[in-house]
Amino acid sequence: MSEVTSAATAPVVPAATTATTVDTTAAPQLGFSHFISQTDSVGQGLFIILVLMSLVSWALILTKGVGMVLRQRRSKAFLDFFWNATSLEAVQHEIATHGVNEPFAHLTSHAMHAQAHHARYGAAKLEEAGTAQDFLTRTIKKVLDEETMSLENGLAVLATIGATAPFVGLFGTVWGVYHALLAIGATGAGTLDKVAGPVGEALIMTGVGLAVAIPAVMGYNWLTRSNRVWSARLDAFAFELFTFLSTGQTLKTSVDHDEPVTKAAALRTVKPASNA
Repeated sequence: MSEVTSAATAPVVPAATTATTVDTTAAPQLGFSHFISQTDSVGQGLFIILVLMSLVSWALILTKGVGMVLRQRRSKAFLDFFWNATSLEAVQHEIATHGVNEPFAHLTSHAMHAQAHHARYGAAKLEEAGTAQDFLTRTIKKVLDEETMSLENGLAVLATIGATAPFVGLFGTVWGVYHALLAIGATGAGTLDKVAGPVGEALIMTGVGLAVAIPAVMGYNWLTRSNRVWSARLDAFAFELFTFLSTGQTLKTSVDHDEPVTKAAALRTVKPASNA
């Protein structure tokens, strides 16, 4: 009698629950790592390419961004000294003492050297032909071109990464979907629960491509705009430097448009540098 009672009171486990537990335990762990481990050498190679593109783009963005901040600080310090100097000898001494580490000092150094060189030796070579102003103009233009090339260095790589990374990711997605469909066709299981996992894993490559492209495009636009503004300021300074070295006078005290220019300081004469 007691055995019958024990059997009657024993908990009954539903068959559906048992089946569900077994299915959940046996279900594969889907995700990006599973997709990378299951894909072939082409898919893994595309993923490595995207990782390298991301590293290159972030390295360029950080390097050029830090360089831009340092360049702005150094240029501001030099411009403050330049427009408050009492003579060109003081500017020459400052450049000789602390060297050239930003575009404005680089331009000033070459322009002053060109003026002194032409005044001392004249047109000794073909590149020095013409008047002193012609030689000074060519020198300033050459330095401006060098600085523009330096500012734009690496931007083509960022633009290429931003334009091609989504398509590299899309190609990886197509390749992954193709192999997923082949595997599903081989097993004969074409239901939604069998298709969603492999195809969803393949779509991750598109997301990776976008994650690489978006920072590259944003960094390219930011650096391009900053370089355009910086080049405009350098061009304005070059015009005033040319006028200053040619006539000994300047049109205004600073190219920093954030600082007001007083009427009394709108035109002043500074003693030109000696030829020695």
